Amino acid sequence: MKILLAFAKTFDEEGGEEFFKWLLENGYPELAALSSAIRGSREAFDWLMKNKFPHFAAFDEAIDMSPKAYAWLRKYNFDFLIVLADAVNEKPEAIEWLSRNKLFIFLDIARRIREYRNRQRFDYHKMHF
Repeated sequence: MKILLAFAKTFDEEGGEEFFKWLLENGYPELAALSSAIRGSREAFDWLMKNKFPHFAAFDEAIDMSPKAYAWLRKYNFDFLIVLADAVNEKPEAIEWLSRNKLFIFLDIARRIREYRNRQRFDYHKMHF
């Protein structure tokens, strides 16, 4: 539970970097990389792929509604990650399922990821072509 809470807190405005560092220093580089990938790091996404965590890379893409990522997660039976991605995107059936199954830490993770994403601002001046 402590590890999942640390992962969730990496998305907080205040203190997120400390929790990210804690994950790295305490044997959870895959969760640190997932947090970075969700926050937009292509390097972290590539690290997940190279280090045998393609399910986390697919989850990152599913949060962004990638049909290919959803299909991959379904094909390899990562149904829980589909539910979690749907909860991030506020799909009522996913939120209800997590609530009904008393998976409150995952509701918190979904909420923090969603809040992080909602705080981001798109700047067309920084677009890369």
